[in-house]
Amino acid sequence: MKSKKACTVLGLLTSLTLLAGCTDQTNKEEGTMQETNTTEISSAEAESTADAASDPIAEAISQENSAVDTSAPEADTNEDREPTAEISDLIPGKYISFRVDEAGTIQHISYPSRDYFGDGSEITKEANVYLPYNYDESKQYNVLYLMHGIGGDEAEWGMTDNMSRVKIIMDNLIYYGDVEPFIVVTPNGRSAKNHAKEGSDYMSFYCFGQELRNDLIPYIESAFSVYSSEDPTDSRDHRAMAGLSMGGMQTINIGIGECVDLFSYFGAFSAAPTSNPASKTAELLKDNTLPIHYFYNLCGTEDNIAYASASAAAKSLPTVCDQFVDGENFMWQEIKGVHDFKVWYLGFYNFAQLAFKAE
Repeated sequence: MKSKKACTVLGLLTSLTLLAGCTDQTNKEEGTMQETNTTEISSAEAESTADAASDPIAEAISQENSAVDTSAPEADTNEDREPTAEISDLIPGKYISFRVDEAGTIQHISYPSRDYFGDGSEITKEANVYLPYNYDESKQYNVLYLMHGIGGDEAEWGMTDNMSRVKIIMDNLIYYGDVEPFIVVTPNGRSAKNHAKEGSDYMSFYCFGQELRNDLIPYIESAFSVYSSEDPTDSRDHRAMAGLSMGGMQTINIGIGECVDLFSYFGAFSAAPTSNPASKTAELLKDNTLPIHYFYNLCGTEDNIAYASASAAAKSLPTVCDQFVDGENFMWQEIKGVHDFKVWYLGFYNFAQLAFKAE
């Protein structure tokens, strides 16, 4: 079993000081869409926003919590099933409209794991699983492992009930024929006994590769009808990994950097300041012979938390590593936006269209 020292990444502690205070403070209602009109901010909220202006960490938290829309999307009455999804800067309305028919389901699961950051003792972890409409155990499904940020847990992406934005997007992409049905798993990215979203050690995020390989993927493959093989490398084309902020870091540092034998599709949305720079990723992949089918990146240009780090991690990657070709298996996208779910849900919507498309 690896010790804490084995999980520590050089040079991370300084950056984590910033992350601990300002990244993914989405301890708001789980899974809500962040999109209110700023003209409707209450006087108390306005005062809080003014106070935040003098404190960069408070300002970052204010950006994440700037707008929360708890209302359910309106029901879709459009019966035209023509696929129209495309990579864009905005999610079209029909893909965020609540489906009352042909909708998938959410399951909450528990699985055995270990305290990889600590003493290696046995622990129980939890995750949420999206199963597409008409999930059929006689079929095999692709799986996307979707990671949360530093202030969240398995519920941060909101996959807890029928109002889940991820679920609604998936239901509609499948309904309109834009994607083949696949499963989405949102785990807790802290591989430690204390994996609570508050009060846990942030360094436990860097041990998640062991949990993925040894516990989570084997459990999902035993509990659900997904592609699997005796050698997990043989089924890597049927797995994708993506995440927001700290989860974007995990996708880059762990998914690509440690587990490229397990995944062939990757997505990073506002990747956190501790993400490996492009040169580091190129070095880690110098002997890789496995095809990387797609690496998609998205960040808001006004994101004062992650834009610099995400850019350093990915924007120049095709110029330093010949395993990424812009326009073929790589995309860097930036939009006007900050460090919040308006960017991250768009990232999910776009990445869902790119995953599992290699012939």
